[in-house]
Amino acid sequence: MQPFRKSSFVKKGNDMLIKKIDTKHIVWFQNSNSYLIFEDSTTAIIKKLHAKQPISEIENWCCLKLEIPKNIAKKFVNDLVKLIQKQHQKPCTKVPLLAMRFVTPNTYNSSKHYLINEVSFLIEFETEFLESLIHPKFAHLEALKMKATEYHYQIFQNDEHIIFLVNGKHIGSWSCKDIHLFQGKFSMQITQHTHQKEAHEWLGVFHASAVGNDTNSLLFLGDSGNGKSTSLALLQANGFKCLADDFVPIDAKKQEVYSFPAAISIKKNSLKTLYPFYPKLKAASEYRFKRLQKTVRFLAPNNLDYTTHLPCKALVFIYYKQGIRLELKTISKVKAFEKLIPDAWISPIKENVALFLDWFLKSPCYQLHYSDAEKMIETVHKIFNDDL
Repeated sequence: MQPFRKSSFVKKGNDMLIKKIDTKHIVWFQNSNSYLIFEDSTTAIIKKLHAKQPISEIENWCCLKLEIPKNIAKKFVNDLVKLIQKQHQKPCTKVPLLAMRFVTPNTYNSSKHYLINEVSFLIEFETEFLESLIHPKFAHLEALKMKATEYHYQIFQNDEHIIFLVNGKHIGSWSCKDIHLFQGKFSMQITQHTHQKEAHEWLGVFHASAVGNDTNSLLFLGDSGNGKSTSLALLQANGFKCLADDFVPIDAKKQEVYSFPAAISIKKNSLKTLYPFYPKLKAASEYRFKRLQKTVRFLAPNNLDYTTHLPCKALVFIYYKQGIRLELKTISKVKAFEKLIPDAWISPIKENVALFLDWFLKSPCYQLHYSDAEKMIETVHKIFNDDL
C-alpha cells in the first residue's frame, strides 16, 4: 500500500475541534459536521497529521509509543489517514431542488391559522395527505381566521416532490421518500419564526422530550419506544411544564432549552397508563404513520407560554418497562455522547460546536429505568432539587 504524502491530509479550509471526554477525545470535523471518539494515542496521531508532520516521523512515533512493529504502524497510520480524509470531505447529500420548476396551486384543500407567541401563521395544504403530515400535532394552536398573517406557508406537490414556500420564498423540495426531512424543516421554520431567531442562533435540535419547573429543565432521551413522551405526559399531569416533545431546540447564546409548541405524541401502548390523567384521550383521533409503523394520539401540552426557555439541569436517558425496579445512575460521558449524537442536529458553525461540546461536558448525564410512575416522578423532583 502506497503511503500518503504529508500534503494529502490537511488542505486549506479543513478544520476540526478536539475535546477531552472521560479518558478519550471527541474530534469534530468541520466539512462533514461529524463527530468521532478516539483513544488518547490515536488523537495524538490526528494532531500530528493536522500539524502536517511527515508521515515517516508519525510512523516512527507509533512504533515507539505503541510498541508495535514498523509494518503495523504504517498500516495503522495509513488507515487513520484514509478515515480522517473521508471526514474532511463534504457529504454527498441530497440538495433541495431549489432550481426546479413548479406550479403553485390555484386552490388548496385546507387553510389553517395558528397563533404562537402572538405570531400569526397561515398554513395552506394542497391535499389531505399533506395536511396529515403536519396539522394533527399543531391542531391545538389553531386560531380563528385572521385579517393579516406574518407568515404564509404553502405546502403542495409537483412531480412527486413536496414543495415548501414561506412568504412566497422557496424553502425546499423533497421526494415523498424523504417526508421526515420536510417535517424537520417545517419544524425548524416554526421554531425560528415563533422565537424570532435565525438558523445560526441555534445550538442544535435534539430528538428528546423536555420538561421544566420554574427555573430549570430536563431532557429525556432514548430510542423510540423507550417512554420519553409517556414520561413527559405523566410529569405534566403532576405539576411540571411540557416544554417540547420529539423536537427540542437549544439556543447558542445561553444554551437554554426553548419551547416547541407541538402536541405530545402518545402511542397506543401508553394509553392505559395515561387514561386516568387524561380521560379525553379515549375520544381523541388516532393517526397511523405507516413509515414509522406506529399509531398515535396527540395530547396538547400544558404550556401556555411558548416564549419559555430554561437552562438544562441534566440529560436523562430514560427507559420504561413493566415490572422493572427503578434505577437511577450516572452514565459515562462517552456513552451519553454516543447515544445523543445520532438523532441530533448540531449547528455546523464552529463557534456553536465549541459551545455545544462545552455545554454537553458540563451537563450531568443519568440513566433512569422504571415501571412505577410515582417513583419516577419522585426521582425527577429529586434531580431538580439536587436531592439524589
